[in-house]
Amino acid sequence: MGSFLDGSRVMKDNKAGSAETARVAEEVREFYERHPYPPPVDDLDRYRRLWDDGQRRRIDAHLFWPMELYREDRSVLIAGCGTSQAAKYALRWPRAKVIGIDVSANSIRQTEKLKRKYRLENLEVRQIPAERAGELGSRFDQVVSTGVMHHLPDPDAGLRSLRDVLATGGAMHLMVYAPYGRAGVYMLQEYCRRLGIGTTISEIRDLAASLRALPSDHPLVPLLRNAPDFQAEGALADALLHPQDRPYSVPQLFDFIRNAGLQFGRWLRQAPYLPQCGALASSPHQQLLRRLPTDEQYATVELFRGTMVRHSAIVFRNDLPGNTQPIRFDRDAWLDYVPLRMPDTVCVEERPPPGAAAVVINRTHTYTDLYLPVDAEEKKLFDAIDGERTIGEIARKQVAFETARALFENLWWYDHVIFDASRRQRLQN
Repeated sequence: MGSFLDGSRVMKDNKAGSAETARVAEEVREFYERHPYPPPVDDLDRYRRLWDDGQRRRIDAHLFWPMELYREDRSVLIAGCGTSQAAKYALRWPRAKVIGIDVSANSIRQTEKLKRKYRLENLEVRQIPAERAGELGSRFDQVVSTGVMHHLPDPDAGLRSLRDVLATGGAMHLMVYAPYGRAGVYMLQEYCRRLGIGTTISEIRDLAASLRALPSDHPLVPLLRNAPDFQAEGALADALLHPQDRPYSVPQLFDFIRNAGLQFGRWLRQAPYLPQCGALASSPHQQLLRRLPTDEQYATVELFRGTMVRHSAIVFRNDLPGNTQPIRFDRDAWLDYVPLRMPDTVCVEERPPPGAAAVVINRTHTYTDLYLPVDAEEKKLFDAIDGERTIGEIARKQVAFETARALFENLWWYDHVIFDASRRQRLQN
């Protein structure tokens, strides 16, 4: 009898949980019908010109698949495509087959407009949630889910669903919110809940006006100052009035990934997480940090930096054969890597630090300590990067290989280069 009663309670709990999940999912859908995000756009000409650059596409591909031959005809799923993301990917990869899914009919309509305007024959859009991606009946070489999982009523179910449609050997770009840098956001979310502030246009405008009275040292103020889209009504509603928002610290994110049957590959931009980059490289704690397992290093650096607002990771299925982090400098394979300079990397020669000829900076980094000083010899190597020659070919007769190894490993850590490590496959083919 006890067993029967326990089973009945489980069934009731499951039904209650399902009802709550359905309620939250409907709230999220209705929210995006009223406040589509990102704000709709009708002009992607600048984006198209940016990605007309074949070298930029090659760099993007080898960020996800450094060991594989370059391809442009992959299948791509944009899960939670919003108003324009799927259209952008279809423009970026005109030979790819791109499918965008979203819960919001409004977002689907905005994407369809862009599809018609830019004649995106390689784009298909469907109004279904990420949790039902399996209904597409396909597997994808790449799955993109940025800014979606933390808004789902059941993120674990959502990520498992995306894992199931990711092809073996495929790669997923996963972005979720981080808790510490968004502390001010969560404080204001609670403020709005306590006051019963809704999502009407007048309420959002009153909220925007009230934010101008925030104390200058409030944790939200840096975000308001550094994120221009906070000025838009839709962005403000998405940040402060969203019905579902669940951030992930680094350890929580790694648990989230593992529980979904996935494994971590690398950060989209890795320097902010590495103890050997930036100010921490000369910290008295450097040795203590480097003794930690790699995932604990990431978690500890997140706490030290304190202001990360999101985590963007490249992840793979956990049944992927081989190493998910294949770029290594402890063996001779690095000599065959072809370095590709990141598009946002610049070499600045004005007023370098003592002993340096220049500093190399990735303009996408938000932490100002993440710059790499190089001496005159190292700068010659950096300037010789042409996207065709291997490190071995660049370094030959110029410097000792150990100097080249140290430089290119640092350039890799600091997100200044991506490597095309497929040379041996090209030679075999």
